[in-house]
Amino acid sequence: MTYTPSSYDPYDFANRRHIGPSPAEMAEMLAATGCQTLDQLIDEAVPPSIRQDDPLTWAPLSEGGLLAKMREVAEKNTVMTSLIGQGYYGTITPPAIQRNILENPAWYTAYTPYQPEIAQGRLEALLNFQTMVADLTGLPVANASLLDESTACAEAMVMAQRVAKSKAKGFFIDDQCHPQNIAVMKTRAEPLGIEVITGKPEDMDPAQVFGAIFQYPGTHGHLRDFTDTIAALHAAKAVAIMATDLLALCMIKEPGAMGADIAVGSAQRFGVPMGYGGPHAAFLSCADAHKRQMPGRLVGVSVDARGNKAYRLALQTREQHIRREKATSNVCTAQALLAVMASMYAVFHGPVGLRAIAERVHFMTERLARALKAAGARVEPEAFFDTITVEVGVGQAGILAAARQEGLNFRKIGMRHVGIALDETTDENVLHRVLKAFGIDGVPPHRAHLGFPASFKRETNYLTHPIFHMNRAESEMMRYMRRLSDRDLALDRAMIPLGSCTMKLNAAAEMMPITWPEFGSLHPFCPPDQAAGYHEVITDLAAKLCEITGYDSMSMQPNSGAQGEYAGLLTILAYHRARGDDQRKICLIPMSAHGTNPASAHMCGMDVVVVQSSPNGDIDVEDFRDKAAKAGDQLAACMITYPSTHGVFEETVREVCKITHEHGGQVYIDGANMNAMVGLVKPGEIGGDVSHLNLHKTFAIPHGGGGPGMGPIGVKAHLAPHLPGHPETGGSEGPVSAAPYGSASILLISWAYCLMMGGAGLTQATRVAILNANYIASRLSGAYKVLFMGNKGRVAHECILDTRPFAEAGVTVEDIAKRLIDNGFHAPTMSWPVAGTLMVEPTESETKAEIDRFITALLAIRAEITAVENGEISAEASPLRHAPHTVEDLVADWDREYSREQGCFPPGSFRVDKYWPPVGRVDNVYGDRNLFCVCPPLSDYAQAAE
Repeated sequence: MTYTPSSYDPYDFANRRHIGPSPAEMAEMLAATGCQTLDQLIDEAVPPSIRQDDPLTWAPLSEGGLLAKMREVAEKNTVMTSLIGQGYYGTITPPAIQRNILENPAWYTAYTPYQPEIAQGRLEALLNFQTMVADLTGLPVANASLLDESTACAEAMVMAQRVAKSKAKGFFIDDQCHPQNIAVMKTRAEPLGIEVITGKPEDMDPAQVFGAIFQYPGTHGHLRDFTDTIAALHAAKAVAIMATDLLALCMIKEPGAMGADIAVGSAQRFGVPMGYGGPHAAFLSCADAHKRQMPGRLVGVSVDARGNKAYRLALQTREQHIRREKATSNVCTAQALLAVMASMYAVFHGPVGLRAIAERVHFMTERLARALKAAGARVEPEAFFDTITVEVGVGQAGILAAARQEGLNFRKIGMRHVGIALDETTDENVLHRVLKAFGIDGVPPHRAHLGFPASFKRETNYLTHPIFHMNRAESEMMRYMRRLSDRDLALDRAMIPLGSCTMKLNAAAEMMPITWPEFGSLHPFCPPDQAAGYHEVITDLAAKLCEITGYDSMSMQPNSGAQGEYAGLLTILAYHRARGDDQRKICLIPMSAHGTNPASAHMCGMDVVVVQSSPNGDIDVEDFRDKAAKAGDQLAACMITYPSTHGVFEETVREVCKITHEHGGQVYIDGANMNAMVGLVKPGEIGGDVSHLNLHKTFAIPHGGGGPGMGPIGVKAHLAPHLPGHPETGGSEGPVSAAPYGSASILLISWAYCLMMGGAGLTQATRVAILNANYIASRLSGAYKVLFMGNKGRVAHECILDTRPFAEAGVTVEDIAKRLIDNGFHAPTMSWPVAGTLMVEPTESETKAEIDRFITALLAIRAEITAVENGEISAEASPLRHAPHTVEDLVADWDREYSREQGCFPPGSFRVDKYWPPVGRVDNVYGDRNLFCVCPPLSDYAQAAE
């Protein structure tokens, strides 16, 4: 008999695992939109004039094929014991933290905690991070992390300029700062007109500077007490910054004790692998008087509707999405997942454990220094924590080679020295190998002799809060991490339909390789031949991204979308300078642009000119033309987002690009909405000169509760020579990140995504993202007005629901957002780009069932709004105003005008697996008026004390 085999391919990752709707479901959804085929819908949504001609070409891999490929590439890296230091150290990630945080989708798929009621777990973990940093640095306020130590140094420099009473134009950089820190600060300083003075602290003239930064310990290991130097700065009304090391601060005097105003650094060695450069959580802490000038996110303590303690992001009016070109920083992200890991490392070890680790590292270093000195070597400095510098003269190459023979990497310093930095992973075996590289046998005994004077010894306590003294049995740690994650609503529970944020599937197979030691254990400045696997990944991913975008070259250095914008604009300015067009400083930006756009332009020293929008939300082309002409030979660039921030493919994009080029400007196309373009439209072919790509959006890197991210930039060939350089890899321009390839380890995720999807799969993902958005817009038509649509009545991959008319009845957009929590959903993007609206982006990963559940919830909310509009119930008495409802609401005396059933189990919500927010609606005003940004007393936590 004949037999017809199934055409179903269970290993088709794109269509069976990543893309949510099945072919049958797509047919039903297309019918709801009024289209016969997906091709018809795409033709109506995406203008033919911008469509790319050639399909994306590469074939997909199965999950098994991908992991085999990853193993093959991983083996091309050489894992050595890194003793390079320079801000990156070997560390031990406690398995409980690796499994329950880093590898747990409850943590890595969460979104930025802008909706605090459904983010109490990650907010508490970030508050622990802030408390840890504030305690260790001896400064009262810390933020919820920054991108890396070098950018934290640059942010601190600019912050110092804002808060200093001195009118001087100079900024002093200690020549003992890490080279990458110096380079990134110089990059930031140049367009802002800050005069950088680099030298020895004793040569600094405080009257010439508004601020100064000192590395503590120094890059070559030196410990120096800066108390008198800082006092001299303060006498000159200047600000003192210290770049420091959290582990060292467990033993040595803290910056606050020396009078520092700001402290910065990296929390990498608190349990976060080096990962060839990142991601890692940087930190910034400061004196209380400066807290409102801090860059980045700040977690604060407030109260909910019942007066219960609740956490939230505080002082958000400081941030770029509100202040735009008046913003003091373009930081729109953090390294939340890595900050959570670092904070859990501190909880896991507690102050006694951290001090024990620090002491072990220090005494290992003291033994090493003693052995080298006994053998006649010249060892510096006299006072050190974990890093020493050895003068080896003409024998440098031989010593470095001998070290590599022992499986060790030393740091090459100049032509006559090597640096050796020990860390948590250093043991007796490593000491023996280090000394063997110098031809020395044996290791001197441990004597507990300090390698620094007693005056450096830390005298103050730290991590005194009960959370750092909980019983650290793994059972208790596991339960604590589980309790926190259960308080949050992440992508592992429900759809997160955030417009312009693309909360898509982060597949397990994409995530697995980042924890392999062949990728995690590499120092970013190791010899290039030891990172051959990484370079294969980076080269192939760059080629694929160039094919996707139509650009000619790609820089992987920017480690966030905002950093990508900044790097792209610097590239444009460098291009103009090279052509003698130094006067080109004007940047045209539509009023609908992301807040980071004008903030980034301002950081680059550009003059922002805002372009108006037409009534349909498109760029007003005539206004654009007039302002471009007025700018003339001063026009540097325009920054546009495509599809627009209104969720529409504007038909005039080529005209906007042409106008810009006619006046000698360059076109920056923001890649935030690339999820609507991959395989359909290439920004480099429609007039773009440079774009950044949010790999944490379109290319599947998870958001991690607010970071990590990557924002590489693609450029046309004429801009390629002006891409960011780096002290370790060369290049004519300055770096924007601490490591040459930014947060390199998470590039593995995007590469895996591209490999498993294949070119056709990526294109289909884009098509289905557009289908899902148009399905929602069609189903909600009549209940909600969709604010902007293309000429043929279609949206792109997101749609804006206009909730402003409901304000006449007293119902706010916030009421709708909080009511969605009762339905078990994260709210869409609220009040952006238009105040009083909701921007919805379902992505391609959501199934029809989940999208239908979301639609059911919104229709039920619309019915509740109608009841208010009809006078059946007031807005104040309605479930909309009381949302979200907690278990405490459910069990308390019920005196409301609607039933418990309606309040707590609205349509769309799960009954058995219902998500219950741990707090009611959070009082934002109270939190800002009563700012408190470290852990409050934990009397309500039932943790067992040591």
